[in-house]
Amino acid sequence: MILGAIERFIGVLIEHYAGAFPTWLAPVQATLLTVTDRNIPFGEKMAEALLTAGIRVVSDFRNEKLGLKVREAQLKKIPYMLIIGDKECDNGGVTPRKRNGQNLSLMGANEFIDLITEECKQRREWQ
Repeated sequence: MILGAIERFIGVLIEHYAGAFPTWLAPVQATLLTVTDRNIPFGEKMAEALLTAGIRVVSDFRNEKLGLKVREAQLKKIPYMLIIGDKECDNGGVTPRKRNGQNLSLMGANEFIDLITEECKQRREWQ
């Protein structure tokens, strides 16, 4: 089977977006970043809720500084980083950060799922 056209199309997409795909097209839409080890159980619960809703999410629960985790996610060009610290665990939500550095306010899992779902329905370009 010849796949040349598909390979060229994928190459054009990657070049057009410079690897920073819009949320609806990104292979990973969000990454969960915990601040400390005590936040991991809540992070696992949040990851399960997002995966169940169909959000493509990965978890970074390593014992590293938050700044390093954020920087790595930005280099990977992941559209959303979901910060989980003590405040988020107490309030039952996450603090999303866009890859362009814009911080959003604390929101629950359902609010974030609605945000991603709406953004994917509109299929708008990344802002």
